[in-house]
Amino acid sequence: METALAKTPQKRQVLFLAILMLLWEAGCDSIRYSIPEETESGSFVANLAKDLGLRVGELATRGARIHYKGNKQLLELDVETGNLLLYEKLDREVLCGVTDPCILYFQLLLENPVQFFQADLQLTDINDHSPEFLDKEMLLKIPESVQPGTVFPLKIAQDFDIGSNTVQNYTISPNSHFHVVTHNRGDGRKYPELMLDKSLDREEQSELSLTLTALDGGDPPRSGTTAVRIEVVDINDNAPAFLQSLYEVQVPENSPPNSLVVVVSAQDLDAGTYGNVRYTLFQGNQVIQPFVVDEITGEIHLKKALDFEATRYYNVEIAGTDGGGLSGKCTVAIEVVDVNDNAPELTMSTLTSTTPENSPETVVAVFSVSDPDSGDNGRMVCSIQNDLPFLLKPTFKNFYTLVTEKPLDRESQAEYNITITVTDLGTPRLKTQHNITVTVSDVNDNAPAFSQTTYTLRVRENNSPALHIGSVSATDRDSGANAQVTYSLLPPADPQLPLASLVSINADNGQLFALRSLDYEALQAFEFGVRAADRGSPALSSQARVRVLVLDDNDNAPFVLYPPQNGSAPCTELVPRAAEAGYLVTKVVAVDGDSGQNAWLSYQLLKATEPGLFGVWAHNGEVRTARLLSERDAVKHRLVVLVKDNGEPPRSASVTLHVLLVDGFSQPYLPLPEVAAAEARADPLTVYLVVALASVSSLFLFSVLVFVAVRLCRRSRAASAGRCSGPEGHFPGHLVDVSGAGTLSQSYQYEVCLRGGSETSEFKFLKPIIPNFPPQGIGKEMEENATFRNSFGFN
Repeated sequence: METALAKTPQKRQVLFLAILMLLWEAGCDSIRYSIPEETESGSFVANLAKDLGLRVGELATRGARIHYKGNKQLLELDVETGNLLLYEKLDREVLCGVTDPCILYFQLLLENPVQFFQADLQLTDINDHSPEFLDKEMLLKIPESVQPGTVFPLKIAQDFDIGSNTVQNYTISPNSHFHVVTHNRGDGRKYPELMLDKSLDREEQSELSLTLTALDGGDPPRSGTTAVRIEVVDINDNAPAFLQSLYEVQVPENSPPNSLVVVVSAQDLDAGTYGNVRYTLFQGNQVIQPFVVDEITGEIHLKKALDFEATRYYNVEIAGTDGGGLSGKCTVAIEVVDVNDNAPELTMSTLTSTTPENSPETVVAVFSVSDPDSGDNGRMVCSIQNDLPFLLKPTFKNFYTLVTEKPLDRESQAEYNITITVTDLGTPRLKTQHNITVTVSDVNDNAPAFSQTTYTLRVRENNSPALHIGSVSATDRDSGANAQVTYSLLPPADPQLPLASLVSINADNGQLFALRSLDYEALQAFEFGVRAADRGSPALSSQARVRVLVLDDNDNAPFVLYPPQNGSAPCTELVPRAAEAGYLVTKVVAVDGDSGQNAWLSYQLLKATEPGLFGVWAHNGEVRTARLLSERDAVKHRLVVLVKDNGEPPRSASVTLHVLLVDGFSQPYLPLPEVAAAEARADPLTVYLVVALASVSSLFLFSVLVFVAVRLCRRSRAASAGRCSGPEGHFPGHLVDVSGAGTLSQSYQYEVCLRGGSETSEFKFLKPIIPNFPPQGIGKEMEENATFRNSFGFN
């Protein structure tokens, strides 16, 4: 195995887009290796890394690959060791035919960075073919008058080997009349001629059968044989003679079959059948000739289409044979003229179907172009569309690289369809187009964007836990993981807001859920931030604000503040019998923890001991007499007042009032109906006496107390200018205290005082100790019910 390094500087001018863009000169080292044909596949050829001066492993890191014309793999490169191995057995005769030397050209392509090396592999011939005659038998008709020394041409044997391995000698089987003489042609091939040594005598022997043997020069030599049958005929002393021994003609390769190529002509001086010449193809240099000759006229026609790229020259031998068996021959040299019948070929070496955005000067593809035609027919121009952000750059010989001209933006255009057009300069011009699709891969350069900067959600209180209350949505213009949005809650601005126990968010779709039941009376609204982050690297995010408004539900029944409902002895209201119609008996004061119409209260008299005597004003809860009182009216009255809100459905509460009718407040305090009912069962006389004694004593005591109280109130008012003396105790402290989901979550205390000095006293509600009702609800109701009048007739 031999390796030869030949340095051949080359200059190549590439015409791109019909404008001369670049004139470059490249000096390249061509490495030539030699190996016998039929060497086993996997055999070691050479170490490319060592021959090129590259480090071990550099071929692998730089993406080395072998490029062949036509993409047929003949060699295999071990990029780890740098060894060049045979991929399969190579047959020199199949790959090169009769061409000598047989050289296979290939290029070593390094992709990162792009670099090319030219290399050649020469296949040396081995003697693997035996000589072979096309005809198993040759027939010679020789007149008996032929003189010794006459030479008769014989057909040659075909041997696909070359050099010394092809046919070197011919021999004939031993006989007394003939021997074979071997001659050299101008192209180096050997051809045999049969020479007559002894005159023939038809009467002694009319036919001879000989064996012609062809021997090649291999070691050991191979041979092939054919039979030569000689018929001795009568005298025909003139052989046909052609007008020209050599005919030269040019035929365009696109000539249709049956086209006339040339007409050959031979003359024979004999007469009769001996002077009639018949033409035949005697011998050609191809196994299958693309020509046919008319045996009568000598016209040579095309039998099949020619191909300049396959065979450029043909040498056709025409034999002219007369009726007596004598023959002559001539040679027709046919040159095939090239026409532009081959479109350029494009071979893709490297193709990157995906290119990242925002990356300039990125190599997308590396390819080579070729055209088997010659001259201008084989010169090519390579181009792509003008409206694309890509460039074609010539690199090495007919290699080009397709690179990005500027950074790409996937969001503007995610895919490019590129058509590479290769056009030759022949007439007419032929072109080849190759379409490639380049996909722009995404880079995380876009943050998610919310559809709104602020979201307002409304949820009714007392909701069920895990209720879906709304959604936020963000989109990302990127793709893949860079566009997958994940939602999360931001820490609240108010550290006291228990956001983690109030709402949660679905990280995948942005749905918001209330984790527990909300209470409007405790929390009317709250606000928090939401972050949308993509899954790119690094991740990008954006934020939006979400405001949740809790809608009031009618979940609180009215609560009666006065009269107090603390389970102690009921409060009894005193009404003089002299009261006129519309006299204010008392006022029912109630509140509702809800807001809006759910806190609008109305009052109505549900039950009464004597219907029609008392009435309740629907809007302020004042209990007034409906008519004048009479002696026939019962002393004790029990009134049930219903307090109802305006919610849906409405909620209500009831309160029981006890009213005593007295004559000028001089009657003693009467027992409650339950006590009176027990005493009624006693002895009537005893009851009357006790009642009379008690009435007198009570009237006297009551008069004294009233007199003292009036004097004290006047003195106190004069001293403190209207100061009010309060009752002995306060109303119960904690009216309502419900934790969690209750209606009133604060404690209230009210104080009551009576102010004298006027005909009508005032009943005032002081402000709650810790007010926390919404301004539109309870506060308004308390303002309306802050004061009511009750005419007790104090003087």
